[in-house]
Amino acid sequence: MADRILIAAAQINCTVGDLAGNAARILEFTARSRAAGADLVLTPELSLCGYPPEDLLLREGFLTDCRGELERLAPRVQGTALVVGFPELAPDGRRYNAAALIRDGRIAAVARKHDLPNYQVFDEKRYFPPARSPASSS
Repeated sequence: MADRILIAAAQINCTVGDLAGNAARILEFTARSRAAGADLVLTPELSLCGYPPEDLLLREGFLTDCRGELERLAPRVQGTALVVGFPELAPDGRRYNAAALIRDGRIAAVARKHDLPNYQVFDEKRYFPPARSPASSS
């Protein structure tokens, strides 16, 4: 029998701007998933800040708060890997639609979205540039 990896998809209702509440929802789902044997938990796009954050993304303080909440979340995740969607403020000042891989209580990597939709209700190109490369170590 081949090894298996159990992946849990967190279909959670996140609230725009409620960083602590969204982190709590993510942690609760991660704990339940770990108890059920999940090796990896995936959260929705921008789950940490709620979707769609729209013009909150234009506030540097909001992006800094998102990173702080992500850093507080990471040490509380043990026993399973977690992918968390969040808006990243890069050192060069650009904003990215990103996902952090949390493993062993730390942010192990960050991937940035590079195919940005810009039709109907999606206006991602207003807020984010496309990533030059999809992943980076953190």
